[in-house]
Amino acid sequence: MSNESKRVLIADDCQAVRAAVRFLLERQPTLEVCGEAVDGMDAIEKARMLNPDLIILDLAMPVMDGAAAARVLKSCKPDVPIVLFTLYEEAVECYAAVRGVDVVLSKPSGMMQLVGRVQSLLERAAPVA
Repeated sequence: MSNESKRVLIADDCQAVRAAVRFLLERQPTLEVCGEAVDGMDAIEKARMLNPDLIILDLAMPVMDGAAAARVLKSCKPDVPIVLFTLYEEAVECYAAVRGVDVVLSKPSGMMQLVGRVQSLLERAAPVA
């Protein structure tokens, strides 16, 4: 990965989760949280404005859930990896095949895996120099 920071957008309706994810990501010198969104529609608007390199979406959000937002985001930003981050362990397998989602992690067991998965997705998405 280049020395340039990669920009991440976090979308979750829970402020405490956004803060925890931000804390984890910003401890990495190559990652920068460029914005936060409170629901799927907000995530789409902010992704268009902020041009993140990766988007983390909560599954269960008001207005528009993460799965629906992922489909819209993939159509307008096809090269941006999307992580679906859900509280529901059983949803991980169900949503693993959602169009537009690159990785599905559960919050209870995936919080510690999140940084590694984000970094590997960004490395895979990086253009070859």
